[in-house]
Amino acid sequence: MILLQICVASVYFLTEDSFNQGLNPHIYVTYRHAAGSLMMFPFAYFLERKIRPKLTLAVFLEIFLLSLLGVSLALNLYFASMKYVHPTFMTAVVNTIPCMTFIIAVVFRLEIVDVRSPRGIAKILGTLASLVGVMVIAFYKGPAVPSLKGAPIHLGTNSVHENWLKGSILTVASCILWSSFYIMQAFTLKKYPAKLSISAWMNCIGAAQSAVYTIIVQPKAAAWSTTSGIDLWCIIYSGAVSSCLNLFIQLWCIEQRGPVFVTIFNPLTTVIVAVAAYFLVGEKLHTGCILGGLIVIIGLYSLLWGKEGDQHCIKNQKQSFPACDEQKKPDDHAFTLSETDIH
Repeated sequence: MILLQICVASVYFLTEDSFNQGLNPHIYVTYRHAAGSLMMFPFAYFLERKIRPKLTLAVFLEIFLLSLLGVSLALNLYFASMKYVHPTFMTAVVNTIPCMTFIIAVVFRLEIVDVRSPRGIAKILGTLASLVGVMVIAFYKGPAVPSLKGAPIHLGTNSVHENWLKGSILTVASCILWSSFYIMQAFTLKKYPAKLSISAWMNCIGAAQSAVYTIIVQPKAAAWSTTSGIDLWCIIYSGAVSSCLNLFIQLWCIEQRGPVFVTIFNPLTTVIVAVAAYFLVGEKLHTGCILGGLIVIIGLYSLLWGKEGDQHCIKNQKQSFPACDEQKKPDDHAFTLSETDIH
């Protein structure tokens, strides 16, 4: 998950440059997932040919809903909000996804929280600490560390048309959709455990859904053409990293450790982008970002320590069940004998 956040952070700089050169964000989402589906389908077909269960209509509808929640609708709403609110506000709201997911997971009993145990308290405090760390990064700057001279990358800035209400609604809506997306994946994986196939279908369906959305908001046919070489590389790289690698690793980690485990790593992207922007782009790095990053890492470690306790409990329970069964067999046999004696 840490390596994945580093890859996702690299996508940020590439897409930022492409958007500044005129690439439409909604068309980018469509092309990115179309490229991701083309890359993922061969792996899904050959590697899961013998283990892939039958795709029923009910499972297909679930994958369709997953694509709508976490691929097409959430991403398009997120990119649409970029026009109306400041990136600092977006960063703060988007990184509340771990808290939202944690609450939803507890409601649906996907996450066990024992407030009487140290590990249960650690999970709660770790989630809150990550949220606090992100808020510190977003709203507290502090003294600036001088930027490096001769930065290798130079990016322009996107124009933001302030509309706080509209932008806030779009940003919060995208975060709620993403949280629901992570939770729903846990249920779908139990019915259809072919992770590569799910990733391929989500990319394909998500691209089609995004294309419909884009046609509605951007009816001009000329906007679909990409003339810049950076746009093409951005689409291919984002399709490989964000649409293929990201989805597959998330599904695998959700199956292993649950949806909260996956989302708690999301704030690391903010820290990685801030540090990389200092060294590569030459942006100023404020002490608030350094302090917030340390709080995020502490919160991450706290939650992972609590989650590790869950894994030990599950292993201990599995090991104790056979012993319990062996103890129950003599009792059941004795009860049967006593009934025979009575008759």
